[in-house]
Amino acid sequence: MERIQGYVDHIIYRNSENGYTVLALICGEEEITCVGNLHYIGEGEAIEAEGQYKEHSTYGRQFQITSYEIKAPEDVLSIERYLGSGAIRGIGVALAARIVKKFKADTFRIIEEEPERLVEVKGISERKAREIAEQVEEKRDMRKAMIFLQQYGISNSMSVKIYNAYGPELYQVIKENPYRMADDINGIGFRMADEIAGRVGIHTDSDFRIRSGILYTLQQASGEGHMYLPKELLLERAVMLLGVSPESVEKHIMDLAVERKLIIKETEECLCIYSTTAYYLELNTAKMLHDLNIFSEISETAVLEKVAGIERERETRLDGMQKKAVVEAAGHGLLVITGGPGTGKTTTINALIDYFESEGLELRLAAPTGRAAKRMTEATGFEAQTIHRLLEVSGGPDEESHGQFGRNAEHPLEADVIIIDEMSMVDIYLIHALLMAIPVGTRLIMVGDVNQLPSVGPGSVLKDIIDSGKFPIVRLTKIFRQATESDIIVNAHRINKGEHVTLDNKSRDFFFLKRQDANVIISIVITLVQQKMPKYVHASQNEIQVLTPMRKGLLGVERLNKILQEYLNPPSSDKKEKEYGGGRFREGDKVMQTKNNYQIAWEIRGKYGIAVEKGTGIFNGDMGIVREINTYAELMTIEFDEGRFVEYSFQQLDELELAYAVTIHKSQGSEYPAVVIPILPGPRLLMNRNLLYTAVTRAKSCVTLVGDENTFYQMIDNTFEQRRYTSLRERILDF
Repeated sequence: MERIQGYVDHIIYRNSENGYTVLALICGEEEITCVGNLHYIGEGEAIEAEGQYKEHSTYGRQFQITSYEIKAPEDVLSIERYLGSGAIRGIGVALAARIVKKFKADTFRIIEEEPERLVEVKGISERKAREIAEQVEEKRDMRKAMIFLQQYGISNSMSVKIYNAYGPELYQVIKENPYRMADDINGIGFRMADEIAGRVGIHTDSDFRIRSGILYTLQQASGEGHMYLPKELLLERAVMLLGVSPESVEKHIMDLAVERKLIIKETEECLCIYSTTAYYLELNTAKMLHDLNIFSEISETAVLEKVAGIERERETRLDGMQKKAVVEAAGHGLLVITGGPGTGKTTTINALIDYFESEGLELRLAAPTGRAAKRMTEATGFEAQTIHRLLEVSGGPDEESHGQFGRNAEHPLEADVIIIDEMSMVDIYLIHALLMAIPVGTRLIMVGDVNQLPSVGPGSVLKDIIDSGKFPIVRLTKIFRQATESDIIVNAHRINKGEHVTLDNKSRDFFFLKRQDANVIISIVITLVQQKMPKYVHASQNEIQVLTPMRKGLLGVERLNKILQEYLNPPSSDKKEKEYGGGRFREGDKVMQTKNNYQIAWEIRGKYGIAVEKGTGIFNGDMGIVREINTYAELMTIEFDEGRFVEYSFQQLDELELAYAVTIHKSQGSEYPAVVIPILPGPRLLMNRNLLYTAVTRAKSCVTLVGDENTFYQMIDNTFEQRRYTSLRERILDF
């Protein structure tokens, strides 16, 4: 490690989000380019820094700062330079010179201890003197806080969040109850707070710690899709996390329930323990569903006459259940339509659109993901949006915030009929936000395949609504003739029913290549994606999707992506790269957003790269291509579906991962021209019928499985799914 000392001449670049800074430091006669997380270093400040020199491929020699200390300017020239640098608003070069001429080496003491004396300098009023003193004080407090927090291993960007949340109170919070931060500040979870608490010397059996650990356990369960945990399971998980006795945890569960931080509901099976938020999300959702479910008297004959006219116009024939769907939609405020692939869900949606348009009603169509909305638009010829865009999302970048929506109870959606597709993907947060924005009297039609995997977020919304039996449900079961020509659809239904699937490769769109060795399987996958499939289904290489059940292992997403990247987008001198998190991103890479970011800006660019449309929000599962990596500005530009360009700072790259291969869970709601599914034995909990059915139904023109046929048949036979602890069904039945 080397040490250098000097003053900041100017800031070359600063990322305001994380504090990453490039600056010019004057050390004697030499100007040195320094880089690092230097959030609160301003121009004119004197610093002593520790770090090492590195040679940047583009920008040459730089000093990488690992730690630094702000030095008070010692000589008159340094003081004048600092004050005149713009570090303090309202003081320019000329005024700085007058202040220093008046007070000389005593300048800083005067500003801090006797700021009223600044009025002795020409051009400084009493008000301005106060403002200068406040700024100096604030900067000093902030620096002090940053240095204090650094000793607990807290990053600069997180320190800013903490300081902004608590101000001078932060010292008390850290020393008495750092677990408060897990509740108050997005990005600080229980584990970080626990680490800080350990360093401060807070005991493992602290009341604050146990309470925070219980809430954290429920939060983690929410990440697995649960709305509550049975008491015994909560106790088991919390005891394992905290390393304390079950009695201690149980006592605090009761205390938190008394304070209404938790809700306890008794069922025949168990005591169910909810976070208060989770409980009321289900309760309010159930209430709003009931409120929308208005029955109105209609003439079934008149509706069917209109349907007959629609059939003639579209030159199509609806079966009995599809006609029933239109009749039910006409007479009810709420309707669920469910069915597998090839059962005519799209035809039914088109009939509903035609019917309601003939009635002069205003319609809105939406789906949970951009890809699903795009598919809906193509299939209906009617513009569909993501549910987030329908609700006019805005809000914070943190997943925990679940976004803020412009459309809500105060500012509801203006539509007579709202049709939502791919309902199996909708979690409790999204359905609650949607229902908040739908006024009573608006028709809501929910369409989806209940046999698909449940949503990535918490809840089993579609399944619970159907299982309640309280609302009109239309089940489409007939597979239409054109669909029976597709082995993808025929085999998907066989898989769903647990029936035998013939693997003789006589099909035109469903293939099984039997192999046992993982590396051989990967080699075949590469050949299929790179050479065979694009020609076969008339699609680009990037449109062919590899789907795999798991993240880890020989055929897991993480290993597959590293290998596929080297073959499908090999390194070259004209492609810039960025190493990140044990891997690298390269221009031309296929990537996926891994969390909801409601605030990130996107733009659709016209012919000359000029923005023609702007918006915010990129969501979990959105896929794109890396178009540019700018190492100087530390930005990576991604083009997502619909031509939306987004700039990510290098510090935001944890939101992205390579997407040559994705988990089957992540593929929900998407449709690809062809999918390739590598398959070898794996955990029984994961390798089930539901997962296989979802994977197969993602393909439009061709499915190719590569691997072990016994595993394939075992998955069809395995109906065991990880149970989700949800209770929307029960809340619906309570009304």
